[in-house]
Amino acid sequence: MKDRLLRLKTIRKLIKNNRIESQDELLNHLQNEGFEVTQATLSRDLKLMKVGKISDGHNGYVYTIPEDEIEKESEQIYIRDFLRGYVSIETSGNIVVIKTFGGHGDSVANALDAMNLNEIIGTIAGENCIFACLREGVQAKNFLEKLKEKIPELEI
Repeated sequence: MKDRLLRLKTIRKLIKNNRIESQDELLNHLQNEGFEVTQATLSRDLKLMKVGKISDGHNGYVYTIPEDEIEKESEQIYIRDFLRGYVSIETSGNIVVIKTFGGHGDSVANALDAMNLNEIIGTIAGENCIFACLREGVQAKNFLEKLKEKIPELEI
């Protein structure tokens, strides 16, 4: 299973970073990365990943990853950044105070901003602490529930 996940991640990276027009071309890239894979397996992988082809604007078509997959991947990076630096969360009225490990304030605030939570007006980051201001009428309890939905691993 690990080989498959690594292969899928490599396929995603290859499609995002290269102009690939055919399965044969993608298969060659994968072989150059050290993967022994058949055309049939690659076909199943592409279907699983919902990879499609779009016009290159000239005379051909190139493989592309759906935008929602790219967004989901980006969000996972932000979630890891948040979890890596986060220590605790407390609320008071419409203010959320997030304590972080030293030097992680910026990266945790950036991650929080990138998650596009509508409940937050904005954040201010320090070295090891973040203030987030909630929108008028948003209760801290609701914000924490939304944050927990985005980051199920979060312990509040």
